[in-house]
Amino acid sequence: MLISMVGFSATTPAGELVKLWPGSPPGYQTPPGEEGDKSKPNDRGVEGKPVIRIGNVSQPAVEVFLPPEGKRSGASMVICPGGGFNILAWDLEGTEVAEWLNTHGIAAFVLKYRVPTNAHTIKWEPPAQDAQRAIRWVRSKAKDYGLDKDKVGILGFSAGGCTAARATLHQTPALYAPVDAIDEESAKPNLTVLIYPAYLVKEDGKLMDDIKVDASTPPMFLAYAFDDPVRPENAIEMMSALKRAGVASELHLYDTGGHGYGLRKGSNPASAWADRCAEWLKRKNWIHVSK
Repeated sequence: MLISMVGFSATTPAGELVKLWPGSPPGYQTPPGEEGDKSKPNDRGVEGKPVIRIGNVSQPAVEVFLPPEGKRSGASMVICPGGGFNILAWDLEGTEVAEWLNTHGIAAFVLKYRVPTNAHTIKWEPPAQDAQRAIRWVRSKAKDYGLDKDKVGILGFSAGGCTAARATLHQTPALYAPVDAIDEESAKPNLTVLIYPAYLVKEDGKLMDDIKVDASTPPMFLAYAFDDPVRPENAIEMMSALKRAGVASELHLYDTGGHGYGLRKGSNPASAWADRCAEWLKRKNWIHVSK
């Protein structure tokens, strides 16, 4: 599956995929190969539906999802799908989440970050560079889309959760040198949502050495399942660090649920994270409460 891209434009309509970098992205270049859906007939589905698995992404981009103009809260979210830094679970942890956010008046920008990056020395670095660029790009388009520059968040799943966490925490210095006027905008999100994030802890269950949380860290919402094989310590240790730093955040740890469910409803109790997240976003005044 190939998705066409447009360049920078003040009138980019919803549903367009917009290239993030004016030239080649910084640092690591993904191996050659045609971008497309790498799903196979026997690949795991979720809640009886298949999953689109986009691979060989060398041109980072964002797909734009806007609520109706009169329904926008002014808030926006960059979404980072998971996929083990090998592929992107494009619908399960991307476009379906964007559509859900739109129902709450939040503009959504699904990030197509570089994959695969497992051959890179720091495999999360190129995706997190793309995520910081996406945050800056959204702020640069705030006036065009009727958005609030002070309500730009990032949401990630699994490897995308690692991407979102690193993009949030690596601010001084940022993960790449400025390339144009867009990079004059801040790369720091106003809040971060991490759903079963991966690659945040070492073998001993403690946070990776590069993950530094302090009082300036944005508030976070985290969700995990107790039986997730990727290890709930990724969220528990992050929450402990946030608590020590005095950053009021929220963690939901479900007794069962596994990994990689997105927000597809079914018998999985952990999929209720979306309802709890919406309540949290309402308290943050990111969602307009109907009267």
